[in-house]
Amino acid sequence: MTDSQKSDETAVVANDEAVEAPEAAAPGTPATAPEENGTGTEAPAESPAAEPPAAPEASPATPAAPRPAPSPSAFAARPKAAAGVVPAAPAVSAASLAEAAKWGRAEGDGHVFLTIDGAERPVGQYPGVSPEEALGYFARKFDDVIAQVVLMEHRVESKAPATDMQKTVAHLRDQLAEGSMVGDIRSAEARLESLSVRIAELEKSEKAAHDAVRATELAAREAIVAEAEAISAQDPSQIQWKTSSARMNELFETWKVAQKSGIRLGRSNEDALWKRFRSARTVFDRHRRAYFSQLDSTNTAAKSAKENLIAEAEALSSSTDWGYAAGEYRRLMDQWKATPRASRKDDDALWTRFRAAQDVFFSNRQAANDEIDQQYTANLSVKEQLVVEAQALLPVTDLNAAKKALQSIRERWEEAGKVPRADMGRIEAGLRKVEDAVREAEDDKWRRSNPETKARTNSALSQLESAIAGLRDDLEKAEKAGDQRRIKAAREALEARESWLDQIQRSASDLA
Repeated sequence: MTDSQKSDETAVVANDEAVEAPEAAAPGTPATAPEENGTGTEAPAESPAAEPPAAPEASPATPAAPRPAPSPSAFAARPKAAAGVVPAAPAVSAASLAEAAKWGRAEGDGHVFLTIDGAERPVGQYPGVSPEEALGYFARKFDDVIAQVVLMEHRVESKAPATDMQKTVAHLRDQLAEGSMVGDIRSAEARLESLSVRIAELEKSEKAAHDAVRATELAAREAIVAEAEAISAQDPSQIQWKTSSARMNELFETWKVAQKSGIRLGRSNEDALWKRFRSARTVFDRHRRAYFSQLDSTNTAAKSAKENLIAEAEALSSSTDWGYAAGEYRRLMDQWKATPRASRKDDDALWTRFRAAQDVFFSNRQAANDEIDQQYTANLSVKEQLVVEAQALLPVTDLNAAKKALQSIRERWEEAGKVPRADMGRIEAGLRKVEDAVREAEDDKWRRSNPETKARTNSALSQLESAIAGLRDDLEKAEKAGDQRRIKAAREALEARESWLDQIQRSASDLA
């Protein structure tokens, strides 16, 4: 039960106590009390220590606010009557008496009657007091019921929680049905009936709101379960375990908060969802353990394989067979790339060792090459002069003289020896350019002097000359006949053959 519900129930209980307060015997008073719907008893004697007059009570049309129930301390604070003396009833306001007189009357002996549905019926007796006081006593009981009705109306109007409201309405109906009070009973019953309808609507509204909240909570739980199932259904070889594990833990914490402080979803729903969520977490955890177990095995195998490659690389690091060792290092690098990775920490450490062995070898080779380059510096100047001498042969105009000069340059080139590695490509390219030019000139000469080429050229010339002669005859005949179509076709064919003939004649001239 919520705090607001508890506070409302406290107010109702207080009002229930207020209704019965007039019948409670104050300390020191006789056990006799006003009789309700029974035979008369001795009237209580007037007491000089009577309670102070009660505040004016509102009519049923304008109900008075509920009075709080008297506490034990309030009873103790009241002045006690002398032994055998009953305190007088509280005074009744003229307005309350006037309103009560509309619905009932009191006789001189304290009997009080209620008029309802046009008939009169007794409600009880308050002997030993005036008729006005007797009537006022039973009117106050009605006013207490009305006060509780007003309180209930205010609660419904403010849409307070409807828990136990219908029980309170039923209790007030029972009080009205007892016939032990004076007032507009039918009006009060109508108000209670209206309250019952409004409370039913409020309960329906609360249920709808509760169902909406429950549906939202159910959807949220479903979303948690669905996401957990999606995570657990991923391919173990593709899943990001760190991110997914963190997310699965977040989902579990969210579930615990919802389970602890969220709205109840019903045992069947909660059990079904929890089974799905627990199953998803179990599958995820099983895949994670299997993945990392396999990863550990793979890491161990990869680490062992790379340790072997490192051992080979370290053994080659002191080799001075530069060509062979360099080829072996290329082979080892290819095998390293093909080997699966170990854990990041281990793989980085292994690579550092492998690279260190390579660096030792290549540093030694570079130092040896630098020493050789120092020895070859003098040869470089000789070959640079030879390149200048060779390039002076370009363009090749006298093939035989160029070939003879180039042969001399080549002989001196070999005698000069090696050059530094950094300059080798540049020097070789300079001489190769001259060699290529002489080779092209030699090939061109061969094409010109090739007998087969000359024969093919002469044959083509003969065929074209014969074709041209025939086309000229065709053109002449077409002109005589005045056939423009044939004239145009013969002229175009003749021009094309004459163009081919001109090209072949130039080629033949070059060959000659």
